[in-house]
Amino acid sequence: MEDSFRLRRSLLYVPGNMPSMLQNIPIFESDAVMIDLEDAVPYSEKDAARTLVHSFLSTYRERNKEIFVRINGLKTDWWQQDLLAILPALPDGIRLPEADSPELVEQLDTVLTEFEEELGIDIGHFKILPSIETAEGVINCIKTARSSNRLIGLAFGAEDYTASLEIERTKTGEELFAARTRVVWACKAAGIQAIDTIFSDVSDMEALRRETTLIKTLGFSGKSLVNPRQIEIVHEVFAPKQEEVDYALQVIEAIQKAREMGTGVISLGGKMIDAPVVKRALKILKTAQAHGLIDMPLDEEVIYGHK
Repeated sequence: MEDSFRLRRSLLYVPGNMPSMLQNIPIFESDAVMIDLEDAVPYSEKDAARTLVHSFLSTYRERNKEIFVRINGLKTDWWQQDLLAILPALPDGIRLPEADSPELVEQLDTVLTEFEEELGIDIGHFKILPSIETAEGVINCIKTARSSNRLIGLAFGAEDYTASLEIERTKTGEELFAARTRVVWACKAAGIQAIDTIFSDVSDMEALRRETTLIKTLGFSGKSLVNPRQIEIVHEVFAPKQEEVDYALQVIEAIQKAREMGTGVISLGGKMIDAPVVKRALKILKTAQAHGLIDMPLDEEVIYGHK
């Protein structure tokens, strides 16, 4: 499946200094896991955490989910040691904190290429998921989204972002709207995924559902999580509703008939079915395929009239 439709609804943080949590990664039902060597690990434990993460990844070869490692930021003294320890164990990618500028992503891209050459693996194996966490990062995120072919998305980090604005983060999230919107714009324009920030109150599942519904409406593809209990609700919200799938199937059937008739538009239920409607329907059906809700070929040449 093309990378833009790979499910990344849930990206679960796991502290790199907690062996019991690392051992449970294979049974977590999240789409991806982000092993954390940054905020979750105090300075005194960073060496031990690197060793633990390397050992875990070296034994977890048959993986049932994507594995990213959040390294320490490139402005710290620790990120190079992080990469030296964990890249030989072949994580799927690196979550880059404090990605305030495209130059930081480009710097990491160059270093990853050097490691791939030394390890004898394909160039581009290691993906990058930059975190947009500050006012500067939000301002620059449109350029950051296009800074490397390794990017699978941008992740928004609200806790650090609100701190950089010297404001309080609220559950209703009005203070995040502008930043979230800009991150989504950047991702959609670059053809990558937008991953929303954590919801830290693990006891308030209804508020989590409301926030996830909101960010799905804004255009986000998934959400960073801090607790496995949050996975089920996030997956429920991001799954296409049956009525959406049913209507999308009707749209595709109608446009295929239009192609047979030699026209580019057709009416369905009194509404004109044109290219934007078809594009939305195709996206819903591809998402439904990724969720395992439908199993049918989608011939884009027939749908669009060309490849």
